[in-house]
Amino acid sequence: MMHLTVAGKSLFIGDDAARAVLEYATALADRGRADQVTVRAIGDDGNEVEVSFVLDPGVVIAAETTNATIEPPDNDFVVADMRRRIGRLTHRVAPTPRVSGGFDADGDHWPEEY
Repeated sequence: MMHLTVAGKSLFIGDDAARAVLEYATALADRGRADQVTVRAIGDDGNEVEVSFVLDPGVVIAAETTNATIEPPDNDFVVADMRRRIGRLTHRVAPTPRVSGGFDADGDHWPEEY
């Protein structure tokens, strides 16, 4: 469990979710981009909440360890989605090789300049 602070709001969140938020914020900032994310957390009143925030190059986020023994809310789907988004931002897609003539899956002929 980690203590995540975003825009002055302090939340308890699972380790994987906190790390994913930090990694995604870093990937976005490196590229001068922004995005909105929603995670489930434990608010300062002890209740489970959904919190949405914008990650952009100017956002300040802090994540610190905690000794809290409460069970963090499930964010597996959100973590997987952020990791997918991080992958899109950080990995280059190999260019499609140029083909000189041939046929596509429908049997249509490719033009020579393809």
